[in-house]
Amino acid sequence: EMDDEDCERRRMECLDEMSNLEKQFTDLKDQLYKERLSQVDAKLQEVIAGKAPEYLEPLAALQENMQIRTKVAGIYRELCLESVKNKYECEIQASRQHCESEKLLLYDTVQSELEEKIRRLEEDRHSIDITSELWNDELQSRKKRKDPFSPDKKKPVFSLTSLRPYIVYMLQDLDILEDWTTIRKAMATLGPHRVKPEPPVKLEKHLHSARSEEGRLYYDGEWYGRGQTICIDKKDECPTSAIITTINHDEVWFKRPDGSKSKLYISQLQKGKYSIKHNHN
Repeated sequence: EMDDEDCERRRMECLDEMSNLEKQFTDLKDQLYKERLSQVDAKLQEVIAGKAPEYLEPLAALQENMQIRTKVAGIYRELCLESVKNKYECEIQASRQHCESEKLLLYDTVQSELEEKIRRLEEDRHSIDITSELWNDELQSRKKRKDPFSPDKKKPVFSLTSLRPYIVYMLQDLDILEDWTTIRKAMATLGPHRVKPEPPVKLEKHLHSARSEEGRLYYDGEWYGRGQTICIDKKDECPTSAIITTINHDEVWFKRPDGSKSKLYISQLQKGKYSIKHNHN
């Protein structure tokens, strides 16, 4: 058993030992804080200098990803440029084909109009009693006409007072002849007495039957309507496929696979310059 003095002495020893332990713990804690702080500062300096592994590894991954995306973007850019170039060339080719088609169609149209005009003039010539003197005068005037490119020909000088004669002289010989035949035909029709009956007019024979009725086309025993796919054939040319878009009284509009639109005259189908048939493909 211990007396009171021994207990007090023992208690004081324990308190001193506890104080020493607390002091040692505080010193160790401060030392550990300083060491950790120095480590963090050193790591920060490595990151700032770009030498820390924790910074270099993610940076390398980011750079590799950047290179891959840059390469993919370059390939996509080349593909887009190639696509735009191909589309441009297709548009140019389609425009040229459309221009050539319109030129051919315009040529056929003008040729048909001229043939129709010549045919009407021939019919008027045979159906109306026109004296041979008029035709002889016309032929003689054409023979006596000088070359327009001849240096001897003088250019006429016109003024305000000569405007009316200039307008009269602008008429072509065929126009004057056509007006004359029209007047003679009207006089022969409306006159009290006819000298002789008019011979029947010779109509041009059509090789094919073609007509339009109520928005539909009848051609060689078959009916064609809007939206149907047809095959257009012309002599010395390859057949082309097209879709009918509009059918009028004397013309048929169609659309080609490249998007260009053109038209055919029903008179061209009748004369056999073009032929069509259903395309069942």
